[in-house]
Amino acid sequence: MTLEEFLSYGPQKASGKVGKPMLRKAKDGSIFEWKVENDAPLCTLQDVFEKVDTSLGFNIELKFDDNKVYDEVELKRILHAVLKIVDQHADQRSHIIFSSFQPDVVQLLRKLQHDYAVFFLTNGGCEIYADPRRNSLEAAIKHCLEAGLQGIVAQVRAIFRHPAMVAKIKESKLCLVTYGQLNNVPEAVYMQHLMGVEGVIVDCVEEIKEAVSDFSKTIRKEAEDDCSSINGTEKEERNRSPVKFSDRELSFLLKLIPELVQN
Repeated sequence: MTLEEFLSYGPQKASGKVGKPMLRKAKDGSIFEWKVENDAPLCTLQDVFEKVDTSLGFNIELKFDDNKVYDEVELKRILHAVLKIVDQHADQRSHIIFSSFQPDVVQLLRKLQHDYAVFFLTNGGCEIYADPRRNSLEAAIKHCLEAGLQGIVAQVRAIFRHPAMVAKIKESKLCLVTYGQLNNVPEAVYMQHLMGVEGVIVDCVEEIKEAVSDFSKTIRKEAEDDCSSINGTEKEERNRSPVKFSDRELSFLLKLIPELVQN
């Protein structure tokens, strides 16, 4: 698709001009009209660098067709085009990382440059693909270490299904970020913070940030009240122990984990 063809879809900048309809294809093959709360004309990567406040960092996700086999020549052509734009604007923005579900893409991107961190996106086995590198958190760790990547962006359900993997990922000196609808639940985000997850991708940043802050204050207050009612020996033991969960946290976890395993 040429740039002109790409920009011809959706709302147009020119007044009175109607763009081609944008559609979405579901995993079952169904076709749906593209609908969002706020829409605007499509833009290029260069537009984004030039128009988004420079105080904001970028996670540039490189999307590829799961059903297409890409050779290295084509991948290099695509990645060089992206890197050219990024390099032109990188000095204006302090945080830029790349991520992709395509194992060969993140591996090649790391070979082509060492200025930007590269993360491997994985659903950690929540869905199964032909490429085994995509089907578990263990496989994701192995691929990251072999390719010299900096971290993993995992489906949050995979992390809650296999919480012990958080420690294994950190032991491998990899950064861990999560994504998924569950990250729009403040309690789920707070629990990940306690587990050691270093970042979350959410839809409503400010709302989740405020909700998690309020939730954290409530938990802290409950913990202080609990500590005030126990003796000195018990306090000392609690302080030496790993992360302790309040009754509210444990209740949430006990309800959450079985639901995630079933889904």
